[in-house]
Amino acid sequence: MAQQGGHAAQHNRPHLELHVPEPKYRPGDTVDFSDMAVSIAGEQPRPDEACAAAETNPLCTDLIRVLGEDDMAHGPWNPRLSPDTLRAMLRDMALVRAFDNRMYRSQRQGKTSFYMKSTGEEAVSVAAAHALASDDMVFPSYRQQGILIARDYPLVEMINQIYSNRGDKLKGRQLPIMYSSRAYSFFSISGNLATQLPQAVGWAMASAIRHDSRIAASWVGEGSTAEGDFHSALTFAAVYNAPCIVNVVNNQWAISSFSGFAGAERTTFAARAIGYGIAGLRVDGNDPLAVYAAQDWAADRARSNNGPTLIEYFTYRAEGHSTSDDPSAYRSAHEREEWPLGDPITRLRDHLIALGEWSEQQHEQMDEAVDAEVKAAIKEAEKNGILGHGLHHPFHTMFEDVFEDLPWHLEEQSAQAIRERRIKWPE
Repeated sequence: MAQQGGHAAQHNRPHLELHVPEPKYRPGDTVDFSDMAVSIAGEQPRPDEACAAAETNPLCTDLIRVLGEDDMAHGPWNPRLSPDTLRAMLRDMALVRAFDNRMYRSQRQGKTSFYMKSTGEEAVSVAAAHALASDDMVFPSYRQQGILIARDYPLVEMINQIYSNRGDKLKGRQLPIMYSSRAYSFFSISGNLATQLPQAVGWAMASAIRHDSRIAASWVGEGSTAEGDFHSALTFAAVYNAPCIVNVVNNQWAISSFSGFAGAERTTFAARAIGYGIAGLRVDGNDPLAVYAAQDWAADRARSNNGPTLIEYFTYRAEGHSTSDDPSAYRSAHEREEWPLGDPITRLRDHLIALGEWSEQQHEQMDEAVDAEVKAAIKEAEKNGILGHGLHHPFHTMFEDVFEDLPWHLEEQSAQAIRERRIKWPE
């Protein structure tokens, strides 16, 4: 009887329902971002870099902004950069966009198999790179080409890698845009997302063990915060006070999955720092001054042994996930033009103009110059070949850079590959 009564009680309970996140706007919908909370520039407090992590908790749900509607810098987060530094950041962002546009065109021409643009997200990599020391180790995701460009990595080398030609320093072993450069403190990009987070934390821990002065900074998309690696990395960072920065680029979309599937409906991504007891900041990712200020703050905090920082850059992926993606299939075409935080290049340009340190004419001349620079680099890189045209690394190089001492059987196979190449393509 007791068991039957239990069943009866269950029948009287409300039925459970599963919540499936759904984006607000689908193709064809009218877009209205008026309900999005956009903080007033300059109103967010800037705690000391050595503060207790809990003092940053309110900043995890606010939005740090410096550039106001009047195109001027406001508040305590204003990094007070010189006009020359601002112009350098503007040029780097413009160069990234010109590079993206040219390489996108190259992919459509069949010169490479794949490319990913960072349109609308240039500040997240360029401004942050300007705030870091040039030898700080960065662990990027696949939309941070701006870091290499800000560090003056040769464009020709980037294009060689994209084309997987005979000039590719990575010998065709990485997918296009998955760069790596030890000399520029740029860790190898991996297509397996979130793996770079525990790598960054581990590298930072090792740097601390060696009593070095270099910190680590990593980038990951908001979708990848749902990976287990994200939580493992934050646990180790918190426990061992690792001198690192975890940058979460919340561009609203993980390919075709909107940010709600990673938890954005519940709270901000920066708020995850609260649970781990580390410092957290939520930043307008389309405000280059705010991006610089936050990265600089977190770098100073890490370098002075005050612990890791989680930064969420609230931005928008203006174009498709990659050349393999068509965003019109899953989101409204009006989202880009209605995005309330604007375009990072336009905002920095307008700020410099408002300061009397720039002009529309100078900006047009700069755009022409950076486009010519990219065009010349492409022409030079194409001398080393493009995808599928035979100008690639010899087959026998597959045996290199794997073993310190090559086993005898692989030595034989390598020698055979060299002989066959000489027979097929005599010198």
